[in-house]
Amino acid sequence: MADDRVEIADFAESHIDFLRKYIELKNGVPSHDIIQRVMSMTHPAQIQGLYDKWNELLNTNEGEKLKKIICIDGKTMRGNKVKDMKPQHIVSAWCDEDGFCLGQRVVDEKSNEITAIPKLLEKINIKGKVVTIDAMGTQTDISDLIFDKKGLYVLCVKGNQPTLMTEIQEKIRKTSGGVNLFLPKKAVNVFLSKHRK
Repeated sequence: MADDRVEIADFAESHIDFLRKYIELKNGVPSHDIIQRVMSMTHPAQIQGLYDKWNELLNTNEGEKLKKIICIDGKTMRGNKVKDMKPQHIVSAWCDEDGFCLGQRVVDEKSNEITAIPKLLEKINIKGKVVTIDAMGTQTDISDLIFDKKGLYVLCVKGNQPTLMTEIQEKIRKTSGGVNLFLPKKAVNVFLSKHRK
């Protein structure tokens, strides 16, 4: 994932043929200084609009080439605290293998990632893709939404969800022919395909 203007320029250089399908780039890829100037003059709403257009592209045949594992994670943005307000917390969806950010949502100040993740998932195409989320997103509503949108998921289950953790351990024991596998008590990371009865 490109985290700064230099990495954005490097990414563009290494993907110039792909980018030329959409923009001319007559003089090649802009320098990282030009990228910084453009980004500093761009309103955040315009950036969100570009994310939405990018997501529309991913829903086309062209986008099929880019879809892989979708990672959902939240981060507090450093350096954006304003007076009495907390720094913004952003939930992002990205394709880890290709480094493409598929979308972002700001977490409401009086909320948490659990409410922002479904809003983000509603905006992106996850059909046939594997969505990974940390323990904060291991919620029935979120897993149901992924399943309803024809996605698969990998969720982290920690000791703060003991019933679910026990059910997963039992399912693994049953599917492994009764072999008692080593399953840590504090955390179990398991690929969970939705099992409907």
